Amino acid sequence: MSGEGNSGQRLAPMALAALGVVFGDIGTSPLYAVSACFVGPGIMVTPEHVLGVLSLIFWSLVLVILLKYVSVVLNADNKGEGGVLALTALVINTARASPRRKLYGTLGILGASLFFADGAITPAISVLSAVEGLHVAAPDAQIPILPITLIVLVGLFVIQRKGTGSVGTVFGPVMLFWFVVLASMGLYWILREPGVLLAVDPSRAIALLAEHQVGALAVLAGVFLCVTGGEALYADMGHFGKAPIRLGWLCIVMPALVINYFGQGALLIENPAAISNPFYLMAPSWSLLPLVVLATAATVIASQAVISGVFSVTTQAVSLGLLPRLRVLHSSASVAGQIYVPTMNWILMVAALALVIGFGSSAALGGAYGLAVSGAMTIVTPLTLSLIKSRTGESSRWLRTGLSLLFIVDLAFLFANLTKLEDGGWLPLVSGLIIFWLMQTWQSGRASLMARLLREQKPVRDFIEDLKRDPPVRVPGTSIFLDPKASGIPRALLNNIKFNRVMHERVVLLTVVTREVPRVAAAKRLTVTPVCEGIVRVVAQVGFMEKADITSILREAESQGVTYDPEFTTYFLSREELLPGRRSDLPPLRRRAFMQMARNAQVIADHYGLPPNRVIEIGTRLEI
Repeated sequence: MSGEGNSGQRLAPMALAALGVVFGDIGTSPLYAVSACFVGPGIMVTPEHVLGVLSLIFWSLVLVILLKYVSVVLNADNKGEGGVLALTALVINTARASPRRKLYGTLGILGASLFFADGAITPAISVLSAVEGLHVAAPDAQIPILPITLIVLVGLFVIQRKGTGSVGTVFGPVMLFWFVVLASMGLYWILREPGVLLAVDPSRAIALLAEHQVGALAVLAGVFLCVTGGEALYADMGHFGKAPIRLGWLCIVMPALVINYFGQGALLIENPAAISNPFYLMAPSWSLLPLVVLATAATVIASQAVISGVFSVTTQAVSLGLLPRLRVLHSSASVAGQIYVPTMNWILMVAALALVIGFGSSAALGGAYGLAVSGAMTIVTPLTLSLIKSRTGESSRWLRTGLSLLFIVDLAFLFANLTKLEDGGWLPLVSGLIIFWLMQTWQSGRASLMARLLREQKPVRDFIEDLKRDPPVRVPGTSIFLDPKASGIPRALLNNIKFNRVMHERVVLLTVVTREVPRVAAAKRLTVTPVCEGIVRVVAQVGFMEKADITSILREAESQGVTYDPEFTTYFLSREELLPGRRSDLPPLRRRAFMQMARNAQVIADHYGLPPNRVIEIGTRLEI
């Protein structure tokens, strides 16, 4: 009972922190979504059209966020972790015999690639749209919008090293105040024009789409901006858990967003000319400057939602063998999902700054925003459907039918965003496809390299016979040899015996296997098998959200009879220098890309946290 009480006591603080990390992106959509629904498609600002657009926004929030993500997709967690890669790993793990297993893997990689592409666009458009509010507050002043935006973005990425927990603690109260302001602004205008509440009638949305027919796709592309950030609810689930996210959405975020959107609609019914910037024109003139400051803070926080999600997906991609080894820092001792990835942080920063400089305004950047997010959100639905079917069988027929209908909504938004290809939508699409190609290249290259190593690996039986026939000198101490596959004898051990003619009294062949689950239970983590006198094989299983710490693994192995004394232990690592071979499983361009990524991967000793003064690397040249 005490554990349940502690969970209940932590729920409210975690929900508040989640406001500062998870809901920033979707919470700042009112800055630009409504005007994009009218300006981009070029439809007249009439009361009927306003009610139609508001109806589309309202039902999009209900169908895509409330029903799809909050009610269904958050349940498709991989032992607490969310995001398209965590979902893909779970689907593959539960559908091993399915002929569509490879298709699920490809969809997952594509979804992650599109999510990465969105990671740079969201900070750029969010912060830029808020800072542009200075033109509304002081139209006659020559305010340097771009330099201010660049400074704010640099500051955002610099503070990432503090960790999402610390950032959420600071940002949570700010976002709570932001949502209170959103609701207050909207409520004032709803009271002035209560007829705007008729927009909850879905027939208003249907009438608008029927009236504009082909042009309705452009309207839907604008409406989609109100649900961007929905994927962050799922990707950031590992940082806070599903209960705080649901509580925050139902009690704070959705009510505030709906009230603000309806308030903007009420303003437009009364003053159609306010379409130039309906969000800021809702506010009284005396409050514009403070509102710009608050909006800028909120958009900085909006960027945090996607950045945190990128960190989570990056960690999963590295562990699942889709990206090279990267340095991952765990920023919380109590919450395993709170992490910081320096390399991705600085890549996102450079990309966001380049987008701001290249496009120059949020209106221009708006054309590039949406397509990558829509693609990623669409891919989540069939993966979730597959998981539900494998978990529940035919008993979930109604749930799967409902989710299939929501998939039609996803496709409608995807086709709508394709209309923005010429206006910049090509950028995230091309970026996503390049990332997809690189991830598949790393996956294929690792498979090719592993096949080459296994072909040249000496079988255990032959190795034992060689030891009996020509035994090396045994020296005191323990040697640890990392073995990528627990099947033969590592190349480093063979080379050490071949060139040095010695072998330690105790030899441990250690293999680290990453499972398709976030974390592995302690009881299932280690397997110790004797190979011959003085040699044992240790297989350690870790989850894709766990840090494989070799020294900690060896400490655990002591309970199974493996002697471990750090002062008398030496770690032997193989360091492969890759060379282009005449015959290769990889095309020339893909091979060059793989070799370049391999050279820039984090050093194995650092990746596994090995003591630097106890490591010996044995180099080997390999043609690939």
